[in-house]
Amino acid sequence: MADSPRSADTPVAELPGSPEELLEQAKPYRNELLAHCYRMMGSVHDAEDLVQDTFVRAWKAGDRFEGRSSLRTWLYRIATNACLTAIEQRGRRPMPSGLGAPSDDPERPVVEAPEVPWLEPIPDAMFAGSSGPTDPASVVVGRSSMRLALVAALQHLPTRQRVVLLLRDVLKWRAAEVAELLGTTTASVNSALQRARAQLEQVAPVEEELTEPTEPAARELLDRYAAAFERSDVTAIVDLFKEDAVWEMPPFPEWFRGRENIVRLIGAQCPIGRDEGLMLPTWANGQPAFGLYSLREDGVHRPFQLQVLTLRDGQIAHVGAFFGEELFATFGLPAQVSAQEAAALRR
Repeated sequence: MADSPRSADTPVAELPGSPEELLEQAKPYRNELLAHCYRMMGSVHDAEDLVQDTFVRAWKAGDRFEGRSSLRTWLYRIATNACLTAIEQRGRRPMPSGLGAPSDDPERPVVEAPEVPWLEPIPDAMFAGSSGPTDPASVVVGRSSMRLALVAALQHLPTRQRVVLLLRDVLKWRAAEVAELLGTTTASVNSALQRARAQLEQVAPVEEELTEPTEPAARELLDRYAAAFERSDVTAIVDLFKEDAVWEMPPFPEWFRGRENIVRLIGAQCPIGRDEGLMLPTWANGQPAFGLYSLREDGVHRPFQLQVLTLRDGQIAHVGAFFGEELFATFGLPAQVSAQEAAALRR
């Protein structure tokens, strides 16, 4: 694979003397390549595999890197092509709200759909600290491009529109560069970008409406939310959700809209009793998140679900509650918490 015409994103590095030296120069780009593959695939594990594949391909093709583009651009070309192949084989990863209408019966038992390749959240620690710009504005742009709602919306775009939108709007590639990568025309790229933007405007949240969790009021809201779940205090939970809030919980295809339905769901189907829950804070997709643990008969708290929250106008607007103990390991959360440890964490 020959490299593309010079990109304006980064100065061209000195040409490596060997494939091994090229891989050493490529290491600083690993996190941002992971973020790119995740946005394309909607899966942490797929993204990790594809980044590894990108580095293997780069090592094999290292003697053909001629320095006409930046090393960063060359790596993105390889990663994007790897993602395109993977998407053809694996399809898209939806959230429940992307598959049909909300459920109207929160008391009816939900049924798992493990056959669906669901969207996965990603820990902030996996894409933070990339080699890209670190000024505050760039950091905000990077986090916003990882928002759960945006990644979910990207999964509904045709593959080429998804590529065009990410390369043009997130990575700021020129239309001619994208056209070369996709083997098409600049006019076709611009048309695809317009269609992708129009579709995203219908399903993705407006960034200005979102509340940053670093604000004092937002931190207080998150503290109240965690305390309410730990106590299983449904009355306290009611006031924290927006009237039109959404709750969805892969791998269950049912999802729920509206504060009343969400509270009824929690009250009827959450098996965690009063003072039996433990919420450990973390970050996912640039958003506040909690690992919710439930107290078991042996006196140990074990993983129940990982909740990713969207805040808007001082309330909870959306919760993605993901089931699967393996997620806790991905986020560096403990596999269990003793009663003594839980008591200390609550102080």
